[in-house]
Amino acid sequence: MSTLALSRHNWWPWARRAAVWGFFALIAWLLVRQARAIDWEDVFDAIRALPATALLAAAALAAGSFALYSTYDLLGRHLTRHRLGTGTVMGVTFISYAFNLNLGSLVGGVAFRYRLYSRLGLANHTITRVLGFSMLTNWLGYLVVAGAAFCFWPMALPPEWKIDSEGLRILGAVLLTAALAYLVLCATSRGRAWRVRGHEFRMPGLAMALLQLAMSCANWSLIGGVIWFLLQGPVAYVQVLAVLLVAAVAGVITHVPAGLGVLEAVFVTLLSHQVPQAQLLGALLAYRGLYYLLPLAVATLGYLVTEARARRLRMPLRRGR
Repeated sequence: MSTLALSRHNWWPWARRAAVWGFFALIAWLLVRQARAIDWEDVFDAIRALPATALLAAAALAAGSFALYSTYDLLGRHLTRHRLGTGTVMGVTFISYAFNLNLGSLVGGVAFRYRLYSRLGLANHTITRVLGFSMLTNWLGYLVVAGAAFCFWPMALPPEWKIDSEGLRILGAVLLTAALAYLVLCATSRGRAWRVRGHEFRMPGLAMALLQLAMSCANWSLIGGVIWFLLQGPVAYVQVLAVLLVAAVAGVITHVPAGLGVLEAVFVTLLSHQVPQAQLLGALLAYRGLYYLLPLAVATLGYLVTEARARRLRMPLRRGR
């Protein structure tokens, strides 16, 4: 290895870490700056003013969304033929999803699945296939819901975003085309195996792809309904859903855990001309409580129970050695 290569090998990891921490420091500074400009007393008043019916409806939709998402890994169980029970699989998916929302995909969606599934006896290659298919299911629905929202109900974006309603329609058409391409591929290449970075992915049939699509579209629609109920109707449901979909991608791009501040910034930017800022932020904080923090509390308890159960299952194996 050359001296230049060795030198780069030594400084590159540190430079990358410095860039990442610098990025997060910038995000934190922007969030603090934005937060100091908000009248939080008005925001808390808006939360207290939320009617019980709106909170109950939003909570019901949030519960429905988590229940539906928790079935995603059952599709992976069907493909891999592993033998974990339905309740166990849904429990692992629920726990992973709650931690994913609050701590990011690498910690929640990936690390928790590998930890819990491996403790329950699944091999790494099986976990990878289940995880990959679950992620595919989630983003397939995003393509269709976002594509339809952007294509048929485009919203007005700020001029500095460099994209207008026509651009959104084009983007929506591209997303719908990508989803359609997946369905066509499933219909014509059922059972074909693809290798991605050493991992094998076998194409499902069209029926499974349509089931993925229906489940994920319903889930994204439920999430949009949670925020729409908390906003109490000043903005059309389709517009709220479209803004949520923009915020979801912004959160993924920025890698900020829980999209903290990113979700709020996108909603304030796109909807503050229709909804008072205090009411908007109050609804979003209530949404975080119902869809992020409450499930996280349940998932933490579920994680401890699952770990204890896995430990009990492993004890007879150790005694039999």
